[in-house]
Amino acid sequence: MSSSVQVSVSPYIVVARLSNRLAPAFITRVRAARGFIFDMDGTLIVGNEHAEGFVPLPGAIETLQALTANNVPFLVFTNGTGKTPAAYAASLRAVGLPVPDQQMMTPASSAAAWFVAKGIRRVRVLGGEGIASPFRTAGLIPVSADAQNEAVEALFTGQFREFMVTHLEIATNDIWSGALPTSASNVPFFAAKGGRAIGTSFAITAALTAITGKRARILGKPSRDALWLAIRALGLPRAAAHEVVVVGDDPALEMAMARSGGAMSIGLTAGLTTAEGFSKQPPSRQADAVLPDLIALAELWS
Repeated sequence: MSSSVQVSVSPYIVVARLSNRLAPAFITRVRAARGFIFDMDGTLIVGNEHAEGFVPLPGAIETLQALTANNVPFLVFTNGTGKTPAAYAASLRAVGLPVPDQQMMTPASSAAAWFVAKGIRRVRVLGGEGIASPFRTAGLIPVSADAQNEAVEALFTGQFREFMVTHLEIATNDIWSGALPTSASNVPFFAAKGGRAIGTSFAITAALTAITGKRARILGKPSRDALWLAIRALGLPRAAAHEVVVVGDDPALEMAMARSGGAMSIGLTAGLTTAEGFSKQPPSRQADAVLPDLIALAELWS
């Protein structure tokens, strides 16, 4: 194992730096995992604010190749909704990451399943085809952001860089008429080339909340509903959450989601958060381990 591996220790976990190596307890737990859930931006790749120009981060290709070779199921779960899950998977494969379509998940996937379970069918989409397509596949009726005088049961906010005041007026009227506000995410930034990019769903939901007084229900990460759906997509029961590892760069998303359901969490400093940033998180957002990148995980199966 490489002597360059650095491990930042959280007071909540089983990992320690030992002779420049990962601790045996950590290695045992990770190797015994029944499934992995990876974030995309700042974890596997770095791209731009339009989810384009992907560049794999160190160890990302090797880690997914190792899991595939050892028949360990994994899922890539991005909070981006600018593309369909299949389109994201294709973009990852184009830069060498072995991600089949069925192993890619977005908040549109988890939201669609949640709406179906709740009996909600007509949903205003504050976003594009990356949301509408998964909704139609699930049997929902997506209503465009521009369509006026359309009764909807809920609205869903995702990546929507074309958002205008007209859309704000339509959406607020939906909420005042009883539509349930929901959103892909409620974090302001995601990792991108040059540092970080604005999460448009955060900005839009903040405006809607300020006007209507109604908070949006989050249906992507870090919601526990999203975690349960991801675990099911791995072919595992909900009770297996403690045998699943969630890997990401954002304590407010991946670490919070993992802790909400009892999964193991690994934070990476290749994206938004420094080692010091991870160490200052409250218990509900603590990582079980903090690594600089995925090289150490790839080496566990070498």
